[in-house]
Amino acid sequence: MRKRGIALAAGVAVLSGLTACGDAGPSAPAARRPLYFDVKGLLDKQIAQLAQRQAAVTKRVSLRNQPTEIVRVPAAKWADELQIFFQADINKAALRGAYNIDSVALPGGLLRRTYTRLPGQPNAPVARLTVVQQNGAPVDIAATINQDNPLFSAQKQLQMQLSGGQLRAYRVEGTQKLILFDTLRYSAAGRVE
Repeated sequence: MRKRGIALAAGVAVLSGLTACGDAGPSAPAARRPLYFDVKGLLDKQIAQLAQRQAAVTKRVSLRNQPTEIVRVPAAKWADELQIFFQADINKAALRGAYNIDSVALPGGLLRRTYTRLPGQPNAPVARLTVVQQNGAPVDIAATINQDNPLFSAQKQLQMQLSGGQLRAYRVEGTQKLILFDTLRYSAAGRVE
């Protein structure tokens, strides 16, 4: 009787393994397909392309109300340079169903898709993500990110412009406020060469 129980348990384990393999096949691609625009996938691709060609960038940076500084970086570290844009990724499991999607056809064959955070979504820092595409390829991406807690509040406006599938320019503007400190205003813009 004990041998039969072991054999039955082994058979169930094998059957469960086969069933799991069978289930993983067809549904796996659907599970990997992003519900919203794939910001992370786009950034990973752009970082790889820019790093491979060792693209330079001319940056304009302003902090507080100081004069704008302009600097040219001959071989930027693109993973660091574009890191802040990963904050615009809304394809996290916890954010499924947190956004309303609105699509509008624009002149010139453009399509604007706007993802707006629904009320009552405290775990969704991206208030709005707007993606303009031409023939399925993004040409302009803009995001508004809000963070607020008892010690810290921040708002960021992010924008990326692409042409021919290549990043051409980007911009970040924001404010940051720590309790007991003044509000910090900053902006940075880059033009890829």
